Amino acid sequence: MPNYTQTVRRPRVAIAGATGQVGAALVQTLSGDRIDVVALTRDPGNGRIPTSVDVAKIDFEVPRTLMDALQGTDRLFLAHGTSDRQVANEIAIIDAVVAAGISHIVKLSAMGPPTRLHPFNWHIEIEAHLAKQDIGYAVLRSGPFVNGLARAGATVIDGTWGGAAGEGRVNLVDTRDVADVARIALLDDNSTGSQRAYHLTGPNAVSMPEVALELSRLLGQMVEYRHRDRAEHRKLLIESGASDMAADLRLGLDRLFKDSVLAETTNTILDVTGKKARSVSGWLSDNLSLFQRT
Repeated sequence: MPNYTQTVRRPRVAIAGATGQVGAALVQTLSGDRIDVVALTRDPGNGRIPTSVDVAKIDFEVPRTLMDALQGTDRLFLAHGTSDRQVANEIAIIDAVVAAGISHIVKLSAMGPPTRLHPFNWHIEIEAHLAKQDIGYAVLRSGPFVNGLARAGATVIDGTWGGAAGEGRVNLVDTRDVADVARIALLDDNSTGSQRAYHLTGPNAVSMPEVALELSRLLGQMVEYRHRDRAEHRKLLIESGASDMAADLRLGLDRLFKDSVLAETTNTILDVTGKKARSVSGWLSDNLSLFQRT
């Protein structure tokens, strides 16, 4: 008898936010899996998406482009850069996913209390919309990213690093760990029909002065975190080129840091991935060049 070879279609995963911190790490970690990956982007020619990944152009003002980009997709990872369009754009993608009959969404969110502060209130609104959908999903409620310390690089070098976080403690999480959980949530066939949330943190909380002490140890020179009040820090942020919205976002985070609102520690990363969450000290060691003069 003739030998017929059956072709099995590989699962197709769409990444909305493939150039973001978590999205880029997720694309990399998915590269070893037997799946097809398509990046949804407004700017296909930006050069930041690996050539091994398919690219589909989308326009949030034209819903048809979302539906076209999602054709043949089985699951979606959803992350959106922080902006005043985040709620409208993420809801538009969720609605397109539901209309396309896609089985599962993994949404990047934020861990924190109900608040009017951005972007936490935006994530609350998006999660509320997602909860109304008859679809499987996993919400990744992440603590603040340790990668955000990269913004301090130039000011550590010139001795002006500081903020309004006081002595408050915060549990910072590595985006690579968040991406590892996202990969498992996307590919786990046993949970695609369920609706769940993961609370993701690093292994322990730290204060900004403690980060300064660790940088001092690693660099072999004194690093100081300068304490400022909100008005002084906002003025300095605006003078450094930050927009009003960006300055308010940074001040909102500092407020939560100062009150130790985001100091909670969870074991979710270890439970899901089998690996301990990466530490702040480890991230600083891996990225020490950001804090050194060239």
